[in-house]
Amino acid sequence: MRNMDIKYEVTFKNVDPLKDKEIKMKIAKVLKDAMQEEVDVRYDSHNMTMMTDFYEMTMGEVNNKFLEYENVDYYDAFFRVEPLDAGYGIVGGLDNLIKYIKEFHFTDEDIEYLFNVTDLSEEFLNYLRHLQFTGDIWAIPDGTVVFRNEPFITIRAPRIQCKLVETAILSIYNANIAYATAATKITHAAGNVPVMAFGARRGYGPEASVDADICAMMAGCVGTSNVKAAKDTLTKPLGTMAHSGVMEAADEKEAFRKYANTFPDSTTLLVDTYDTLNGTKTAVDVCKKEKVDLKGVRIDSGDLAYLSKEVKKIMEKDFPNAKVCLSNGLTADVIESLKMQGAVMDSLGVGDNISSPDKRVGAVYKLVAVEEDNGVVPKIKVSGDAIKTTNPGFKKVYRFYDKDTGYAIGDVIAFDSEVIPKDKYTLVNDKDISKRKDIDNYNVRCLQELIFKDGNLVYEAPSLDEKREYFKKEIATMYPEVMRSLNPHKYIVDLSDEVREVKNNLIEEVRGRQYTLKK
Repeated sequence: MRNMDIKYEVTFKNVDPLKDKEIKMKIAKVLKDAMQEEVDVRYDSHNMTMMTDFYEMTMGEVNNKFLEYENVDYYDAFFRVEPLDAGYGIVGGLDNLIKYIKEFHFTDEDIEYLFNVTDLSEEFLNYLRHLQFTGDIWAIPDGTVVFRNEPFITIRAPRIQCKLVETAILSIYNANIAYATAATKITHAAGNVPVMAFGARRGYGPEASVDADICAMMAGCVGTSNVKAAKDTLTKPLGTMAHSGVMEAADEKEAFRKYANTFPDSTTLLVDTYDTLNGTKTAVDVCKKEKVDLKGVRIDSGDLAYLSKEVKKIMEKDFPNAKVCLSNGLTADVIESLKMQGAVMDSLGVGDNISSPDKRVGAVYKLVAVEEDNGVVPKIKVSGDAIKTTNPGFKKVYRFYDKDTGYAIGDVIAFDSEVIPKDKYTLVNDKDISKRKDIDNYNVRCLQELIFKDGNLVYEAPSLDEKREYFKKEIATMYPEVMRSLNPHKYIVDLSDEVREVKNNLIEEVRGRQYTLKK
């Protein structure tokens, strides 16, 4: 172990330092007596700066050694293929990005750890000790529909900072875009049927489950069973009863009676613990006897299409307004199938397929430009796999809307310095450049917004209700063919002529260098 002055810290997670002051002082005294040294006890602000891959630090050390820490770079985050077999992606995660960047700094404990277990120089570690994020960030707002190769995040910052934030940014967005896109597929399939997010237990950890349900509510879910997510968004948690409530009772009748008497104004009973149809009959009998209005039942297993119709028939005579809630591993395809079969579904509870979708987003983070004395110089990564060849330069995404219908008709990725014509434009399909669309009756807007300027937050994050309204408007601008779950229409994503020309020139330049090296 190398020598360095040690500063001991005791960090408390998920503890209120005021309410738990006595506990903190007791622990501090024990540690102080054990080490015969002063102990600094402080509250953990949930700083995630150390959530970075080590190669980002080794490359940062190289930049530091060669005095490149003030060089300014540009990075884009984007996905190459629309995620989750959808024809689109939905942006989510900006709130988490803002929190991460605001808290970005290395603690003394972090530096001490790195000093003792790595070969990073003391000079570089001292640089990290005083490091804060000082760059600019542009982002496409949460709830926006985005497509392949469109930079939903662009960062302009000193070189080392750009590297150190990569891992956390991709972690945030790969997760939240998956949740938001998965929820959109579900709510779009459900149409006017309310969807509740029931996936807290199926998520990849407590924090991920909260993120998933918040994204789900933004993307059309009416609420969540996750009390933490509900509290964080100032909404009412949703839910009924569990199978355990039935199983722990002497029989189904007793369980329903207890629940009905406890919640007489909101009696919704889970009827499939033993036998769905008999369970529904029992629910009706109990509510009649207890003089409680049966608000509805939930079915969580079996043939949902058949059972929902039979259950509705059983309730119709005595409780004609009672609702049927369906759950049990629902997907967009299953929901559409249930609708085609005439299933009775007044609401849906969806878990796994929002909180833990079975496909990944695959977002990447690539260097696209560097600042030099002569301005912003585009950079490119060239691959034998064309899909992995990046689009160079400092860019923005512009969306064209038909003035008559309001529908989005295509996007163009252009350099930040370009001015997009407002009278006529030719959109070229990036999948087949022979396919062109001349447009002249359109509105156009830039999708990115400035979030941080010189390290300072300049963006006012919207509330959940504002995100929901924004999301609804976004979805309403998309042609149904783009949103359909089966074989979605490929939306036009174009490169401006300038970007395409620079990209082709850089590819030829790289190939020329490779040819020279081979000779």
